[in-house]
Amino acid sequence: MMKKELIVVKAFMVVFICVSLLSCKEHKKQELTQVENVNYLEESKEDFNKRMTWWREAKFGMFIHWGPYAVPAGIYQEKEINGVVGGEWIMNDAQIPIKEYEAFSKQFVPTNFDANKWASLIKEAGMKYVVITSKHHDGFALWDSKVSEYDIVDYTSYGKDILKQLSEACKKQGIKFGLYHSIMDWHHPQAQAINEPEYNSGEHDHTRINPEFPSYLENYLKPQLKELIESYDPEILWFDGEWMPEYTHENGLELYQYIRSLKPSIIINNRIDKGRQGYQGMNNDDFDYAGDFGTPEKQILAGTSTMDWESCMTMNDTWGYKKTDDNWKSAETLVHHLIDAAAKGGNYLLNVGPKADGIIPEPSVERLETIGKWLSVNNEAIFKTEKLIGNYQQGETIKYTKKKGQSVYFAISLVQPNKEITFKHLQPEPNSKVMLLGYDEPLEWEFIEGKGLTIKISKTVLEEVGKTEAWTFKINGKEI
Repeated sequence: MMKKELIVVKAFMVVFICVSLLSCKEHKKQELTQVENVNYLEESKEDFNKRMTWWREAKFGMFIHWGPYAVPAGIYQEKEINGVVGGEWIMNDAQIPIKEYEAFSKQFVPTNFDANKWASLIKEAGMKYVVITSKHHDGFALWDSKVSEYDIVDYTSYGKDILKQLSEACKKQGIKFGLYHSIMDWHHPQAQAINEPEYNSGEHDHTRINPEFPSYLENYLKPQLKELIESYDPEILWFDGEWMPEYTHENGLELYQYIRSLKPSIIINNRIDKGRQGYQGMNNDDFDYAGDFGTPEKQILAGTSTMDWESCMTMNDTWGYKKTDDNWKSAETLVHHLIDAAAKGGNYLLNVGPKADGIIPEPSVERLETIGKWLSVNNEAIFKTEKLIGNYQQGETIKYTKKKGQSVYFAISLVQPNKEITFKHLQPEPNSKVMLLGYDEPLEWEFIEGKGLTIKISKTVLEEVGKTEAWTFKINGKEI
């Protein structure tokens, strides 16, 4: 080849490579634009069901309310504060000035916090996921935020990132990690801060609007949420405080879209929008509200729902630690709540409020250990289950669940059976075995049309199963 021809060929190759690179960049740019332009508010039912699969199967999670409010622990100026709950709401209930509350934040130094111990407790309790307060209404952050210095790393002598420690510990244990985040902020001057009488006096004024709220939303709330998603890769974002008057339905739609664009697989509760019906927690039907699941608070949904839902529940009366709150629910009651939620097709998010030093109160630990022991025997009746088509319960003491996608049913008695028990809504397959979980031998049974399934239970069976919070029968068959 002549020198001149060689130069022409080389020039052509350079041009070709440049054009190819430009084309590749343009293609990537188009792909990025397509991703950014996805409307997550119009997600297909198929994609929604796929995204929600693990959450629906998980059924049981731990809620953790923890922050500077654990320092006063319900006591202010030597008086017990009742108010809304007097725990995590103490800043509002006692109308504590911001500067004074900041002193409690300085004292929030959890030297006994052990993320691995917490994660182990969550796993031993049988829980599959956790949701911890990244920032409650008091505005204090449990991570090293670059948007603000009002956080556990920059504002206290503790100087360690709580969320980093717990997220890593949970992921090692196979526990899905989620974050609670308050839209409202009593510490931020643009978000109805405490002691600003123009916008807030005593209880929150639902008519007066802080005109600077849009700045807070764009320059504080959203950047902090971006930090949380990029730093801790949460599977759930659990919002609260959406009732403040500045925050609108349109804000909720836009924020949902923003978060899903950062992590498309994330699951978000309905409190990102303005649609929930008070403590009942499910959405009104006047608009199509954003959010993936309803949030009944301190109650199990009265019946079933076509909307996914999760009941959040305290073990005593308060979410955050309150030293005088000894009104503990029994472990049996908590197990029954879990069963009831599963039978109705929902999840159960059970709360702990750690002390300021990082210790989870012993009554909480005892109850979690008891629930874990019950689940070690009866877990298949709760996890990866679904509600029955027509009957989630029989009276008040019998609940039903079904293994997802299979003809395997569970009838759970909340009271100890005596000699025999009858289930009206299940028919076993001919010659199949009926089992009582915790007992290795099949039980004698009889099915009579119009009466149902009757199972014989001897004294020996009950003695071998021993003391338990509920009795679970496993039946291969069909619903009737």
